[in-house]
Amino acid sequence: MDLGDSTLTLAINTAMSAVGFLVCLNIIPKFKDMFIKSNLYGVDMAKSSKEKIPESMGVICGAVFLIVLFLFIPVPFYKHLAENEMGKFPHHEYIEYLAALLSICCMIFLGFADDVLNLKWRHKLFLPTISSLPLLTVYLVNFNSTTIIVPKPFRVLLGFDLNVGILYYVYMGMLAVFCTNAINILAGINGLEVGQSWVICVSVLIHNFLELGGSQHQAHVFSIYFMMPFLGVCSALLYYNWYPSRVFVGDTFCYFAGMTFAVVAILAHFSKTMMLFFIPQVFNFLYSTPQLFRLVPCPRHRLPSYDGKTDKISMSYTKFKTKDLKLLGRLFLFIFKTFYIIDVKETMEDGESYTQINNLTLINLVLKFFGPMNEQYAVIIILLLQVMCSALAFVIRYYIARLFYD
Repeated sequence: MDLGDSTLTLAINTAMSAVGFLVCLNIIPKFKDMFIKSNLYGVDMAKSSKEKIPESMGVICGAVFLIVLFLFIPVPFYKHLAENEMGKFPHHEYIEYLAALLSICCMIFLGFADDVLNLKWRHKLFLPTISSLPLLTVYLVNFNSTTIIVPKPFRVLLGFDLNVGILYYVYMGMLAVFCTNAINILAGINGLEVGQSWVICVSVLIHNFLELGGSQHQAHVFSIYFMMPFLGVCSALLYYNWYPSRVFVGDTFCYFAGMTFAVVAILAHFSKTMMLFFIPQVFNFLYSTPQLFRLVPCPRHRLPSYDGKTDKISMSYTKFKTKDLKLLGRLFLFIFKTFYIIDVKETMEDGESYTQINNLTLINLVLKFFGPMNEQYAVIIILLLQVMCSALAFVIRYYIARLFYD
């Protein structure tokens, strides 16, 4: 596809994405009562008002996203279809497109099942792996490239490139699992799930447009086909999910967003750059590791505490008997205390020693450094951090990377 064809298809894609935004903006309020009647609702724990707020509204955005991309299917291939050039039809590109849609569609369905059935964490790790199989199969058939370029400092030992074989597919499967769950565990305050996804999406689009003149032109065009509609539906959902939230997005949106990012990262061949845009999510995952892997007790919900008198949120805590803490858990607490990124309190009750620590999330860490604040200010700080990390990602990608790669 030449530059002129790409410009036309991207213009059509952008127009259809704008329509998707307007459709979402219009229909989300119309589904609110339907979701509440179906018992798909929640109560905002950081508000004095305990009104019912519809949950899982991410499924509406996911459905609109899929419809936009279904209708867009003929556009990139219009020339071949119009001129009846089926012998020259780019079947590999067509299959990539359909496999990407299949993986995203599966993840939306499984995410909605999670919202309805309240699945356990082991299922949350298993489902993205299953949903990524169509993606990995198409990568195997169309590319099957498992060779990586070795950074300059290691080329003396490993050579210019290295074929890692099946480990590359394991890496891509883990990327899909990480992306879908990373957004899900950095959540809990109005606008955060959609807001961070919006910033990552804009960052990816900037990267795609910067690379359109390069050797991977078509791969980045492919990424834009998916990112533009996602930006449209994400913007509409953010409008309703921003503080004070009128809808909750649910795990459906987190899985949908994560799989969409994983799809473009894998099929457009910029997975390392994608991980740079996930710096806050990577930090949040590493910071949460002791609780996620039960090295220290982990409550079902790690939301910040809310004070109705001041209308502010503050750090939430978990409390446990000190003697119940295993060696590895003690090691993590020691490291976190050394870097002043945890609040630890020791108490004695009925002759027993108890330890109390803040729940290990980036939200609570922000509240540790900035103190109690209104929920809206907290999400703005975290999203500003996301923007700064994206700026850092571009510096690493376009400047520092030159020290390690040609």
